[in-house]
Amino acid sequence: MKNVVNRRNGVILTAVVAVIALFSFKAGGDHSFQVAKNLDVFNSIVKELDLLYVDTIDPNKTIREGIDQMLLSLDPYTEYFPEDDQDELEQMIKGTFGGIGSFITYSPKLKRSMISEPFEGTPAAKAGLKAGDVLLSIDGQDLLGKDNAEVSQLLRGQAGTSLKLKVDRPMDKGGYKALEFTIVRESIQTPAIPYAGLLQQQVGYINLTTFSGSPSKEFKKAFLDLKKQGAISLVIDLRNNGGGLLDEAVDIANLFLPRGKVIVTTKGKIKEADKTYKTLREPLDLEIPIAVLVNSGTASAAEILSGALQDLDRAVVVGTRTFGKGLVQVPRSLPYGGTMKITTSKYYIPSGRCIQAIDYKHRNADGSVGVIPDSLTKVFRTAAGREVRDGGGILPDTVVKQERFPNILFYLVRDNLIFDYATHYRLKHPTIAAPSQFVLTEADYNQFKELVKKADFKYDQQSEKILKTLKEAAEFEGYMTDASAEFKALEKKLSHNLDRDLTYFSKDIKGIIAQEIIKRYYYQRGSIIQQLKEDKELKVALTLLAHREQYRQALSTPKVGNKR
Repeated sequence: MKNVVNRRNGVILTAVVAVIALFSFKAGGDHSFQVAKNLDVFNSIVKELDLLYVDTIDPNKTIREGIDQMLLSLDPYTEYFPEDDQDELEQMIKGTFGGIGSFITYSPKLKRSMISEPFEGTPAAKAGLKAGDVLLSIDGQDLLGKDNAEVSQLLRGQAGTSLKLKVDRPMDKGGYKALEFTIVRESIQTPAIPYAGLLQQQVGYINLTTFSGSPSKEFKKAFLDLKKQGAISLVIDLRNNGGGLLDEAVDIANLFLPRGKVIVTTKGKIKEADKTYKTLREPLDLEIPIAVLVNSGTASAAEILSGALQDLDRAVVVGTRTFGKGLVQVPRSLPYGGTMKITTSKYYIPSGRCIQAIDYKHRNADGSVGVIPDSLTKVFRTAAGREVRDGGGILPDTVVKQERFPNILFYLVRDNLIFDYATHYRLKHPTIAAPSQFVLTEADYNQFKELVKKADFKYDQQSEKILKTLKEAAEFEGYMTDASAEFKALEKKLSHNLDRDLTYFSKDIKGIIAQEIIKRYYYQRGSIIQQLKEDKELKVALTLLAHREQYRQALSTPKVGNKR
């Protein structure tokens, strides 16, 4: 009886201790309790599903979707990479991957992927693959119906391994010729600087596309080469540069700023996330005038470089407002070979501002996020006292309104009509003039127009859609009877006319055709040279650099205020 009482007392004592421990845990930190509780709930749900659900669950798929949805509730940059996806993470960080080195595009008409652009000097280019080659099979596996992501996965692999690729190559007189290639994969480095050159008025130009890998070394070499060629000013093109490694942005800034300057500071929840990045070396050039080109695709490390040069009054920023990504991610190792890329801090450029434009922390009821409103942004000052703001990317010193492409051009690109024309042009012209001299003739453009007409090309006209909506509204509200004559006249003027649109928008269409053709002979660098011929932002930058007094005033005179 005594043992029973003791046992009962022991059970009661254990229960009391557990309750005390539970309440102590909650009292000591309710947040920690909530984390532990929900982990326990999640674990129990998975076990119950695996035990009782009517169909057998795939634990990898089910739990991965749960992880992805959880991370999606935070921000789009915090991501989980299981062991099988480590190559993707490595490519993101280092800018390298094992593959053949080519862009591909999908043809809905053929239901197959095609080579759209082999990178210069890569296995794809050395093997003789050309833009327009239709991909039939890889190592015997038929590619019919597979999207670009699936085909890319098959093309990639460990450097040094080989693959057998079968393609159909378009012929000059129609039809295709079947070809087979054995290609050895290499470590492919995404070109950080696809083009650098000397422009008019001894202006050096460097197109920097990424901060992954080690672009600072390439940048330094390109800049010194331009100086040897006689460059007396510099344009750094960061448009559509999505960022990369923060250290690389600091190293490039160091080329033009004194040693010991703070370029960026990161601040996070834990002490280890708080860091200050300064220039550590002696600069290459403190005097050369610099213009930086940016747009809405300029993000992250590219914003650090452009923002630091703006805050320290070292360069004039030209273009449109940048993306606004002021969040820093670091990789964290997880069990079973996984890695999580997690947002740990925000970065602040020299003026003290953070350029993060979107508030992921405070979401709307529907889960959407909004841009930080003007009323919540603050004014900061550059080294010279110029007014700048936080919370909305980098606002250029000189804003250049971005031109909109005509609607017809979007559909011509989408339907691969420009791509197909360039493929056939290449078959008929073994060589063309250098990119700087190449001109698409009227005869060439007339041939393109004939190709479009034969393809039975259809496209949406926004004016017709809007007119139809307006007409329906007028009928609903009872205005149609009095306005019918005006509507008929307007319908007549807005009637679909392919010939008219191909002529009216010929300048824009010709420019894109010329880029696509030049890529077939001179790769990406040739395409960039073509783009620069009619580059509005570049022209503004060149004007600023040519007028030194205007350039100096832009960097030294305090402004009344940047309008948002």
